[in-house]
Amino acid sequence: MNSPTLGIAIITHNAAARLAQCLQALSFADEIVIVDGGSTDATVGIAETHRARVIVARDWPGFGPQKNRALDALSTDWVLSIDADEIVTPELAASIRAAITDPRADVYAVDRLSSFCGVWVKHSGWYPDWIPRLFRRGTARFSPDLVHERLVLSTGKPVARLSGRLMHYSYEDFEAVLRKLDAYSTAGAAQRHAAGKRGSFGIALTRGAWAFVRTYVLRRGFLDGRTGFMIAVFNAQTVYYRFLKLAQMNELR
Repeated sequence: MNSPTLGIAIITHNAAARLAQCLQALSFADEIVIVDGGSTDATVGIAETHRARVIVARDWPGFGPQKNRALDALSTDWVLSIDADEIVTPELAASIRAAITDPRADVYAVDRLSSFCGVWVKHSGWYPDWIPRLFRRGTARFSPDLVHERLVLSTGKPVARLSGRLMHYSYEDFEAVLRKLDAYSTAGAAQRHAAGKRGSFGIALTRGAWAFVRTYVLRRGFLDGRTGFMIAVFNAQTVYYRFLKLAQMNELR
């Protein structure tokens, strides 16, 4: 009997910083597909050096649709979807191999631990962070959201958990924080605008304040010290500017 095959689905755009480390940790996979949004750094070269098949798609449709392009390009029995700034630990790699060899579920969640400007975050709503990422091909697809996409499962079976962590280098420095704040608030505003939602200064202010309280108090961000405070401020600003941008889009319509 042939062993089940594993494919890796990744989307990139100027992701050279961690891509080599990400791909080195995936040497156990049978196929790696990267859908690149038109990188101007060394992303494509790094990907090809690590035997990944690169598909360039510059017409950015949003995170969900772009990730589905990567899924559609694979023909393996199983799919692991990860980001270019996520690193599979040896324990997680062994757990993945064991899971597809003797599956007890169609979908598996991984234990993701994320960093913020070099600090691993254990609270603030960031951890624990069990997210479905490994699945039998054909049993899941990503939602069509522009941002904050999620994996939509077509099976009613329970999601199992894998041992080992997925290390997520989500915000390498403050420049990355500011870039993502702008990008996420814009995408979030566009998504809400398309759905007919409305924004205003009052909504932006109250939603932003609530985002801070939820992160720092309810999700115990204060236990992360200074980093937890910075994450709470980042969340508040992202929400605040999202609804200000939405209000501007409403006025221009």
